[in-house]
Amino acid sequence: METEVWSIGDLARATGTKVETIRFYEKSGLLPAPPRTAGNYRAYGAEHLGRLSFIRRARDLGFSMEQVATLLALADRKNQSCEAVDIVARGHLAEIDRKLRDLRELRKELAAMISSCDHGTIADCRIIETLAPWG
Repeated sequence: METEVWSIGDLARATGTKVETIRFYEKSGLLPAPPRTAGNYRAYGAEHLGRLSFIRRARDLGFSMEQVATLLALADRKNQSCEAVDIVARGHLAEIDRKLRDLRELRKELAAMISSCDHGTIADCRIIETLAPWG
């Protein structure tokens, strides 16, 4: 049975990942370096496709590079309890919740600045006045 082999460009297209990003993931250790062809081209296999798809999805969900590395290491231990994975995911969810709270506060502050605007001149603009560090 012949295994399917992809070039870096094919892998990039298949996963919606830039070639430079794939190389970065290799240098970062998230994606193992593929074997080389006789012509010294990278020869990616199904394991690279699966791993890169995992990385992409995790990054799309906002997991940090460190969290992705942890999740990948845990994913490689199939018989281990998934409690550690749950801890990483819960920590990420808590960070998202914190950011959402911060954004809601930021929105309130910005809305208050905008509502203070009476559409006069820039010299009397409450928004500029609120933002300006000078008096």
